[in-house]
Amino acid sequence: MFYRETGQFKTSYQADQAIFPIRQDRIFILIWLLIGFAVIPLVASEYAFRAILIPVTIMGLAALGLNILVGYCGQVSLGTGAFMAVGAYAAYNFMIRVPELNPLFCFVLGGLTATGVGILFGIPSLRIKGFYLAVATLALQFFTDWAFSRIGWFTNYTPSGSIAVQPVEVFGFAFNTPLRKYFLCLTILSIFALVAKNIVRGRIGRAWMATRDMDVAAEIIGIRPMYAKLSAFAVSSFFIGIAGALWAYIYLGSWEPLAFDINVSFSVLFMVIIGGLGSIVGGLMGAAFITLLPLMLNQLPSAMGFEISTALIKHLEIMIFGALIIFFLAVEPLGFARLWQIAKEKLRLWPFPH
Repeated sequence: MFYRETGQFKTSYQADQAIFPIRQDRIFILIWLLIGFAVIPLVASEYAFRAILIPVTIMGLAALGLNILVGYCGQVSLGTGAFMAVGAYAAYNFMIRVPELNPLFCFVLGGLTATGVGILFGIPSLRIKGFYLAVATLALQFFTDWAFSRIGWFTNYTPSGSIAVQPVEVFGFAFNTPLRKYFLCLTILSIFALVAKNIVRGRIGRAWMATRDMDVAAEIIGIRPMYAKLSAFAVSSFFIGIAGALWAYIYLGSWEPLAFDINVSFSVLFMVIIGGLGSIVGGLMGAAFITLLPLMLNQLPSAMGFEISTALIKHLEIMIFGALIIFFLAVEPLGFARLWQIAKEKLRLWPFPH
């Protein structure tokens, strides 16, 4: 009897280097892009854009950046809100002090400013790790909360300390409607997700994962831990800084320093843990889940015919988040992304999955 394996196998170097080696995986991504760019704009309401779609895409970008640092490089960070604040305030100051700059370029400069801060506060990772590194990044969170609320230069000396901005306008095209804002955020998220996918599967990404798994062994085989850790902080901070600028300009429109407090840092960390550490798709899944859960808790009781106080809903939200985090850390550390990984393993041997 002749034996022949079924499934999809790589037969060339080009196939081996493909971003999405499985045919169904490519179809899956194309379907989601088609839904995001073509179907949703036709059927979604203005409330859906403002309350769900725009926050999910922006927070998905922030979760993507944090996942690079925590999931791929293994460096724990509790300063995501601080990096978002740096990106937002830097973009604001570039816009008001250099009005000739393109707003999108100001967003990039805000991300680069966050990159510099991330490298500076990533230096302790060369000596400490784990809980101690988390405390060091938490110090950044408290420092930025103080700096942006006490130093008037960052807010252009506004009496209230809050900032209100005009709609973003690029080459005469104003992003002043929910649909336009959604397209902008989704386009930026798609580009950065593609960039992240290429980075993590390349030499830098392999250095991150080797450092995450065992930094001593990585150094023995020739990987420089200093370069790996600082580059992870740099790339992660850039992504998060861009997300902070988008959160401030596209979603909030006006904000104060408390808009980027420690609760934001924990929320993004929950997205990464629940979605899946070390997975780009997992970060996006986690962002969608964390954003949708509070809305479901607010609207589901009314739909079922009974009322729940806002305080109880908030407590339920915290309890559910805590329970899910314990569950995923104890049972399935890879989070929601593991479901798609299992499906891909079966698709590799399709049409005879085991």
